[in-house]
Amino acid sequence: MIAITGATGQLGHLVINILLKTIPPDQIIAAVRNPDKASELAAQGVIVRLADYNRPETLEAAFVGVDKLLLISSSEVGQREKQHKAVIQAAKKSGVGLIAYTSLLHADTSPLGLGVEHRATEAALKDSGIPYVLLRNGWYTENYAASTASALAHGAFIGAAGEGRIASAPRKDYAEAATVVLQLDDQAGKVYELAGDSSYSLAEFAAEISKQSGKNVNYVNLSEADFAKALKDAGLPAGLTEMLADSDAGAEKGALFDDSHTLRHLIGRTTTPYADVIKATLATL
Repeated sequence: MIAITGATGQLGHLVINILLKTIPPDQIIAAVRNPDKASELAAQGVIVRLADYNRPETLEAAFVGVDKLLLISSSEVGQREKQHKAVIQAAKKSGVGLIAYTSLLHADTSPLGLGVEHRATEAALKDSGIPYVLLRNGWYTENYAASTASALAHGAFIGAAGEGRIASAPRKDYAEAATVVLQLDDQAGKVYELAGDSSYSLAEFAAEISKQSGKNVNYVNLSEADFAKALKDAGLPAGLTEMLADSDAGAEKGALFDDSHTLRHLIGRTTTPYADVIKATLATL
């Protein structure tokens, strides 16, 4: 029995859809905050259970009978450590055999502010005594592709990553890697540093948008503070603006780069090029 937390989120939903290709639906548990939003999964025969990170009392029952648990990191930056520890404690009480955790690329040494809560979660896993495997996911290409419409509207793609190289991959590639690990034996203690096969600078990313759209888009590099301000002025919430600006600043230091090709080896194919993600994004505009 495999359980996936945050199963109605973008990554969790992808993981379950891939698992359904090889595993009977009654061996998959979608652990979700709002079961009503998992009706599509339930209709496919997936077991849906209430599991709210902020309500620890819901977690232990959600993990009963679970052999392997995919703990997808919470989207609530600042609350993750507390939430993840609640999941780990409940998993131990329920007798979960293995936890796979979606951490951050090079979490142990990452300069990103996001690394703090990931390191705390990794430490909690180690202290729990539960066998675990770390899926240290790199950046999602969608994180940058989401700015495509704005870049086209203003003729500028803004950021604060300088000439930093970014080895990203789309969510689907990371989801596929998670399903592979969940179905392999002897994964306890393994650490996977996952990133895209090829890398790019944000100037190159902007140039690709220009190439495919036929519209001129230049990369405008800002300071971390100015980038955060620009994002805030665009209407993004303060916490998100700071996180994105910090991540770009970290990218300039190499925090979003890895050339081990571990992701490619896990999924058995070349990772999806960023140009393909831009093409798919443009098709939706």
